[in-house]
Amino acid sequence: MTAIPLVDLAAQHAQVADEVAEGWAEVLAKTAFIGGAPVGAFEAEFAAYCGVAHCVGVGNGTDAIELALRALGVGPGDECVLPANTFIATAEAVARAGATPVLVDCTDDTLLIDVDQLESVVGPRTKAILPVHLYGQTAPVERIRPIADAVGAAVVEDAAQSQGARRHGRAAGSLGDIAATSFYPGKNLGAYGDAGGVVTDNADLAQRVRLLREHGSPRKYEHPELGFNSRMDTLQAVVLSAKLRRLEGWNTARRAAAARYDDLLAALPSVGRPVVLDGNEPVWHLYVVRVADRDRVLAGLNAAGIGAGIHYPVPVHRTGAFSALGTGSFPVAEKTAGELLSLPLFAEITPAQQERVVEVLSGLVP
Repeated sequence: MTAIPLVDLAAQHAQVADEVAEGWAEVLAKTAFIGGAPVGAFEAEFAAYCGVAHCVGVGNGTDAIELALRALGVGPGDECVLPANTFIATAEAVARAGATPVLVDCTDDTLLIDVDQLESVVGPRTKAILPVHLYGQTAPVERIRPIADAVGAAVVEDAAQSQGARRHGRAAGSLGDIAATSFYPGKNLGAYGDAGGVVTDNADLAQRVRLLREHGSPRKYEHPELGFNSRMDTLQAVVLSAKLRRLEGWNTARRAAAARYDDLLAALPSVGRPVVLDGNEPVWHLYVVRVADRDRVLAGLNAAGIGAGIHYPVPVHRTGAFSALGTGSFPVAEKTAGELLSLPLFAEITPAQQERVVEVLSGLVP
């Protein structure tokens, strides 16, 4: 039987192949490989899509978080609060900026940052709070904002998994002071290599990011401060513009697929289905369930040709890089890390493929 991948990038590419080839041919003809017109065009398109004034294309999603933090003046002596159940890049960017990551747990239902724990960890050294819009649904930023304001901290959205998601009608990326996103190939809006973006309504912050991404240079051979080399590749901008024009349709298809999984899994009470926070319209970057004896179940799915995976098996504080941040202080993140299972989900997945996934899964759980 044909294998079912976790994500099918080939099916997505088929829909944009001609447009990408035409755009790449134009870039090659003009040899405008760095900072070409397609980069500026995509930045304007994605800013409008997010409902903000500015998008700054950068090299990758991790750089996007770090540059957003540095634009805010985050540095040594500062603290940045983030959830323990995120990809290490969120904490890594904080550390690279010279600040200290401070972790909080997630909620047991949505797995989003537990806002109720924030007041116990923020203080005079808190420079930023980084809610992570996990698996394609947004964190409750409106509840975080007053906590941040009380200590003079900024809200920096980690929006790497949420292109097109909305909360109370507002787009992810427009909810905080500044937001960072990733265009890693497997994202809902993915490049053909690494790329990232910073979005904000604040013109000063956007200009700071532009300066920092370009060797700290406002113009050639002027370097008033130390910066980075983190620019979006022109070829990637061509890809992203082509895909952005189709993103709403793809996200709609993902929502339909998630609803289909919900219906199919209703007959398996031992499989914990995702919980959507009231007010959210997710884009289902991942469809993550919870099962007992997860590693055995995953092995069984993979053996049957089902490309299931895990996001994420190790909370931030359990990694070697951040082991000093605490052990045993984040019980929900630690418990769920052993239960989470990502099922195949992409815009082109068919009902028959989803039925096959659930059929195999049903033979592996009580």
